[in-house]
Parts: sequence; C-alpha cells; structure tokens
Amino acid sequence: MAATVPLRAPTAAPPPSTDTLTESYWVRGALITFTLLFLIVFLFLPLAAVFIEAFRKGSDMFFAAFKDPDALSAIRLTFLAAGIAVPLNLVFGLAASWAITKFSFPGKSLLLSLIDVPFAVSPVISGLVYVLLFGAQGWFGPWLREHDIKIIFAVPGIVLATIFVTFPFVARELIPLMQSQGSDEEQAAVSLGANGWQTFWHVTLPNVKWALLYGVILCNARAMGEFGAVSVVSGHIRGETNTLPLHVEILYNEYNFVAAFACASLLALLALVTLALKTLVESKFSGSEAAAP
Repeated sequence: MAATVPLRAPTAAPPPSTDTLTESYWVRGALITFTLLFLIVFLFLPLAAVFIEAFRKGSDMFFAAFKDPDALSAIRLTFLAAGIAVPLNLVFGLAASWAITKFSFPGKSLLLSLIDVPFAVSPVISGLVYVLLFGAQGWFGPWLREHDIKIIFAVPGIVLATIFVTFPFVARELIPLMQSQGSDEEQAAVSLGANGWQTFWHVTLPNVKWALLYGVILCNARAMGEFGAVSVVSGHIRGETNTLPLHVEILYNEYNFVAAFACASLLALLALVTLALKTLVESKFSGSEAAAP
C-alpha cells in the first residue's frame, strides 16, 4: 500500500512590502532634504520672523498693540464674521452633501460644480460682485438706501463675503465620505421605523462627525484669515469694518511694524492652533476609517 502524503495547507504569500520604491538612498535623501529646506525657507522662517519682529521691542510693546481700540475692534469683528459664517456653512455643507449623495435629481452635477466656484474665482472678484449687487450704485443700492439698510462698507457685507469664500470647505469634506459610505445604513434605519431626523442624528451624523469637524476647522481658519473679498467690501473704516488681516495691513503701511507683527503673530498663533486641531482630527478620522469594517 502506497504511503499517503499528508496534504499541506497552501502557505500564505508574504505580505507585500510597504517599501515599494526602488530609488537609491541618495535620491531619497535628496528628496527629503529638498522638502525640509523648502519648508524651512517658506514656512518656518517666515513664522519665526513674525514672532521675532513682534517681540523685537519687548513684551510691553507687544501687549500694548492689543490695547489699541482699533485692534480690539478688528479682533472682535474677525471672530464675529467667523462666528456667523462657520455655523451657516456647516448647515449648508450638511444639507448640500446630504442632497448630493442621497438623492438623484436634475442639475445634480451643476450643483456640485457650483460648490467649487469659490475655489476657482478670485476673492477680489467675489467682493466686487457684492459691491455690484449691494453698493450705492449697485442693482439693489437704491432700494437698500430707501430702507436705510447698509451692507457694503458695513458688517453685513463682511459677513457675506466671508460666507462666500468659505462655503465649499464643509461640503467638500463631507461629499466624498458620504458617497463612499452609501445609503445602506440609512435605508436599514428607515426600514426599522426611524424617521428622517432619527436617521440623520443616530446614523448619518456619527458616521461623518470627524469629516464634519475637519471641514469646520478649515472653514474657520479661512474665515479668520480672509483678506481679498473682505478688503473690497469693508471700506477700511478703522474701528468699524477692519478685520484683523486688514488691520495688520494698515499698521504695516503706517510703518508701525511692532504692532503690525504683533497682530500678525495672533493670526499665526490661531493658524498653529488650527493646524494642531486639524492633525488631531485627521488622526481620529483615520482611526475611525481603519476601525470600520
């Protein structure tokens, strides 16, 4: 009787190497060195220069820059514009992404393209459009003047311009994620008796919460740092319609360099905080994607 040879389970193929590049070490070193030098020259050195110039004449002069009523007004207006624009863009981003990813309707691709308009149009042009619409000689100017409503060279114009340049950020973070997730979970919730609000609150929102927060962070960073569109519609009225970026420009043009760099350092600090929050949210978002089945 011939001896039987026990069957062996097929050996699993070794996992593919994550190091798929075959370039030599000097090529990799050159690329890494170039990247670091680029970041140092165009990112780290300018940021360091802002803080160095801000404290060049001591901390007393630095903090004195923020005691100026015009500076305080600019800070308040910056946070006010962002505080109005970001929540509105959050609602718009959720509504637009829900409509685009969960429903089919005529003009869907057009709506998706319109969301990208602020990315393609210069902020200065968007500011000029609002002047054309709501300025004294604009389309609605006479009606606004009759009803004593002021939009251009006032806070409403600044808020409108800020909303325009920032509204794609939340939607553009949510749409790809919601498209990849599909609508199976929502349909299952509806089949189990959940209404629309329950489905959104308990199914959709938990699935997109990190992408939503990521979009809100980016939207807020752009809102606080916007210059071009706000500059056109603000009128540069000190203490009334100047946001913090516009206030920095005025101080610099007046050769008040310490105060200008002090205010600029506040914007830089806000940017660094935003970067830290963005990194934290990215790690949470990546972890949630990895944990998903």
